[in-house]
Amino acid sequence: MRAFAELLDRLSLTPSRNAKLTLVRDYLRETPDPDRGWALAALTGDLTFDAAKPAFIRKAVEARMDPQLFWWSYDYVGDLAEAVSLVWPARPGANREPELSEVIEALRTASRSEVQRLIEGWLDAMAEPRERWALLKLMTGALRVGMTARLAKRAAAEMGGVDPAEIEELWHALSPPYEDLFAWLEGRSEKPTAEHPARFRPVMLAQALDEAVDFGKLDPADYAAEWKWDGIRVQAAHEGLQRRLYTRTGDDISRTFPDVLDALDDVGVIDGELLVIRDGRVAPFADLQQRLNRKTVDARMMAQFPAAIRVYDLLQEGDEDLRSRPFAERRARLEAFVARQASPRIDLSPLQPFETWAELTALRADPPAGDPQIAEGVMLKRWDSRYEAGRPKGPWFKWKRDPFLVDAVLMYAQRGHGKRSSFYSDYTFGVWTQDGAGQRMLTPVGKAYFGFTDEELLQIDKFVRDNTIERFGPVRSVRAEPHHGLVFEVAFEGLQRSTRHKSGVAMRFPRINRIRWDKPPGEADEIDALERLLRKIEAR
Repeated sequence: MRAFAELLDRLSLTPSRNAKLTLVRDYLRETPDPDRGWALAALTGDLTFDAAKPAFIRKAVEARMDPQLFWWSYDYVGDLAEAVSLVWPARPGANREPELSEVIEALRTASRSEVQRLIEGWLDAMAEPRERWALLKLMTGALRVGMTARLAKRAAAEMGGVDPAEIEELWHALSPPYEDLFAWLEGRSEKPTAEHPARFRPVMLAQALDEAVDFGKLDPADYAAEWKWDGIRVQAAHEGLQRRLYTRTGDDISRTFPDVLDALDDVGVIDGELLVIRDGRVAPFADLQQRLNRKTVDARMMAQFPAAIRVYDLLQEGDEDLRSRPFAERRARLEAFVARQASPRIDLSPLQPFETWAELTALRADPPAGDPQIAEGVMLKRWDSRYEAGRPKGPWFKWKRDPFLVDAVLMYAQRGHGKRSSFYSDYTFGVWTQDGAGQRMLTPVGKAYFGFTDEELLQIDKFVRDNTIERFGPVRSVRAEPHHGLVFEVAFEGLQRSTRHKSGVAMRFPRINRIRWDKPPGEADEIDALERLLRKIEAR
């Protein structure tokens, strides 16, 4: 457990992606089975414990110390695992520290009534706060150490000197603690088979387009264009009498969208965008959110929010793998494949004809009426490109629309998580409106927690502490008046109506574009500016 704790601690304090990759690769090389496999499962999000809930951790610590003192500590630190690890009053004479595999095996079989006893015994046995913190993070599944599942798999690939795409492709045929995987990576056995029905195929990603540089190098005749849809990237597979739906990272979301999978009649694997489509038109992303992250959906939900895949690639047809074929051939076969499904749940993403980059620029800036107001920009794909896992240079480009900008005033701030747990780094901002008496007031329109540097974070954090007027647990209300406050220039990708927000609007992907220390809050934008923008979007 000590080595795993050291790994998590170093990952949480290491900003460099390559340095994180090296840390995990070296850990996997040096740690024996099964601990390294369990660690890899934890880093990839494939390890959960139904009986281990945060409530049991809180109950355990409140049994050891004054509950009010703990809650004051928790409020200051802002992170449950970190707070408990620092204040835990250990008892002398505890048992030896457990191994990682011991903890996992116990949690996998423990009943809810046994969890608190296990927590107390393990925390007592751990001498350092770092080990306690790692244990509690492992139990709750909230590692937050800046390590994505894809990066962890890449570290395993580097350990064995294999292509990361090979691990991606066979991942769903593996199960923790992956002893067969490590045996192959270390040359002790054959490669595990990836030939299981409806498996996930590693996705191909696009590079961001820099029109000032790339248009001078590229020939428009070499590329096809289509809209970049505002949904979530998915892959649907129908093989061996099984149907599966995956996100771009390989998470299985089949149970949430049975209506979509039922429409995939032909055997094959398609790549596309999951959307809500009514009468052939794409609905706002907020409608799709009603279906996401649910374990099950009922008939009423499926009828109210009819999901569909707007398909743009065909990876396999029948038993034939098409990924090595050129895009032009895959596209022609895709059109015939979608036509055979004859279902509104399997919808073809249309190509957008153009002859020059000037024509494409005009189309991106002013799309025709209909679905494109839901698009985030355009995609460019070379006609001769094969479907390659990862983000190869040159074959595919994404050219997103320029973001919308608005000046908004900081209203509330909340502590962050992980290395930001001691800073107010989550910000709620608003624009001006009028109350019933005609007085100006701020109404919240969004929340953002990125887009600023570490130095700017320190400045904003100090402003929040110096200008707090009310506290609500970990949240602080910040002074925000026409002549005193902090203005953010907020960038966002889209805007839609929302009954859940007091302002009546919701931003898509808001982020802090810059801090307007120079601008008085009274000069920030009015809600009318967002309403005009929303009407313009809806009129397209």
